[in-house]
Amino acid sequence: MDDATLADQLRQLGLSEKEVDTYLTILEHGEAKASTVAEDAGVSKRYVYSVSEKLDDRGFVDVIDHVVPTTIRANPPDEVVAALTSDLESLEPELTTRYGNVSEQEREFEVIKTRTTILKRIRGLLERAEEEVTLSIPATLLEEFEDELRATVDRGVLVILLVTGDDAIPESRFEGAASVVRRWGENAPMIVTADRHLGLFAPNEMLIRSNAGAQGIALSQAQLVPIIVGSFFGNYWPMAEQVYVTDPAPLPQTYSDFRHAVLQSTLHLEAGDEVAISAEVRPVRTDDYATVVGQLVGVRQSLLQPTRDTFAVENALIVELDGGPESDAGEEIVTLGGEGAFVEDYETRSVTLEPLE
Repeated sequence: MDDATLADQLRQLGLSEKEVDTYLTILEHGEAKASTVAEDAGVSKRYVYSVSEKLDDRGFVDVIDHVVPTTIRANPPDEVVAALTSDLESLEPELTTRYGNVSEQEREFEVIKTRTTILKRIRGLLERAEEEVTLSIPATLLEEFEDELRATVDRGVLVILLVTGDDAIPESRFEGAASVVRRWGENAPMIVTADRHLGLFAPNEMLIRSNAGAQGIALSQAQLVPIIVGSFFGNYWPMAEQVYVTDPAPLPQTYSDFRHAVLQSTLHLEAGDEVAISAEVRPVRTDDYATVVGQLVGVRQSLLQPTRDTFAVENALIVELDGGPESDAGEEIVTLGGEGAFVEDYETRSVTLEPLE
């Protein structure tokens, strides 16, 4: 480190330019009279006394004024650094308390540089999710997030979990920790999305090595996060082995998350249940919502094996209508899609599943 950089870093600790010069002069001498320091630093003797008292208060030097003439001794650098570190660490609890009382404005795009921050953000997304989470993490981190995953599932959130880097984790480990789990022996990027508008992406090595030098990206954009979800389901999910699927939920149930409705519809059809559907929908590319009432007769999905999709990430419900939607259906069999649907007949806002009477 050159002199200019050292001086700049000392100024960041709150020392003025003259205080830095005075301190470095004392440091070079180890111990010296005030007159010697004043001459070498180019300041007055009175100024040296004044500055030395401030440096003494902060632990940089020790003013020895019980002898004549007064001398100023530099404290060992390791002791100075330790004292400064302790002071900074003592600030953390108070800063954290104040930070916790301030609602952080979500940034649309943020580069994350540390593993610690990535782990904190994963935990935060799990805690905040209200409807849906997709998560791809290395198997080595599964234990770290198991409690948060179970709490998220217990809140009724759909949790789609991909565990990478280990294809031998026992299936029993996943019960209650997710809605659907797949494992893959290869490494994959860390991907987290929550409620279709919050996302997090980082290279795998950033999570398995603290000094990888890689960076992650956090997004808060409803237009971009679905692209991450598409990458998750299109590129990595198909490569993995399905190892756990939740049981069908007792009916009736209402879902505002369409993927969750598709999952539960699939589970009930596979169980041989006859299911009635009532859904708030609008014809694709229109603005008028109506109600579709009918019987669930099929699904198109890529969440569960065997898949029943005609293209990657397809999710649709196939419904035999009871008289059609209030806005005039015109067809006996219709397809319902989720937010942004364009190949199905209807875009769906909410779905209620109940036993067919």
